[in-house]
Amino acid sequence: MPKILIVEDEEPLSLLLRYNLEAEGYTVDVCARGDEAELLLQESQPDLLLLDWMLPGLSGIELCRRLRARSETERMPIIMLTARGEESERIRGLATGADDYVVKPFSVPELMARVRAIFRRALPEVVSTMLKSGDIELDRETHRVRRTGREIHLGPTEYRLLEFLMSAPGRVYSREQLLDGVWGHDVYVDERTVDVHVGRLRKAINKGRMKDPIRTVRGAGYAFNDQFAIG
Repeated sequence: MPKILIVEDEEPLSLLLRYNLEAEGYTVDVCARGDEAELLLQESQPDLLLLDWMLPGLSGIELCRRLRARSETERMPIIMLTARGEESERIRGLATGADDYVVKPFSVPELMARVRAIFRRALPEVVSTMLKSGDIELDRETHRVRRTGREIHLGPTEYRLLEFLMSAPGRVYSREQLLDGVWGHDVYVDERTVDVHVGRLRKAINKGRMKDPIRTVRGAGYAFNDQFAIG
């Protein structure tokens, strides 16, 4: 799978990004300083660079400029992450050589979609648009879901929830992890909202006596500690 380097000095954000990218199967490295990232990139090149604008040691925009000036890295895909949302700053970032520009705060599902879009252009042979788990198929391009050949109609939140679960079949997620991965860590949603949408998703994909593919893993203590997985 593609290798991604995250250059971000906000540790909670870099950990969240790493978790979600690894859940989709990417190999991920993390660096917190621009000057250290420059040294790492001279030794080995990732398939994609997620680069914060404001970094200690060397700014992300200057690192981007230097990378574009080197023949070895002039075509390496770069997504700029920044709190600078003004049009002039976005233009500057893209003009310096960034392939995409994501303004903080952003939703994790949106960033994952942008990462996949970059890889569809740069490495189309390694990015699958079709997810499968058991007898369920999810097409990321058409946003269609089928089970045993029957098309299933889902609301946008249930679709994102199913896509997130199917990105790593068998992996167990807490409610908090599902909220971060599906709704984004900057959006306030009560954790019990997860139960509502898991219930709607189950109702949509389970017909008749079909086996429920979504497992509820009981945690210690109250049921509120339950975790969820598919497959």
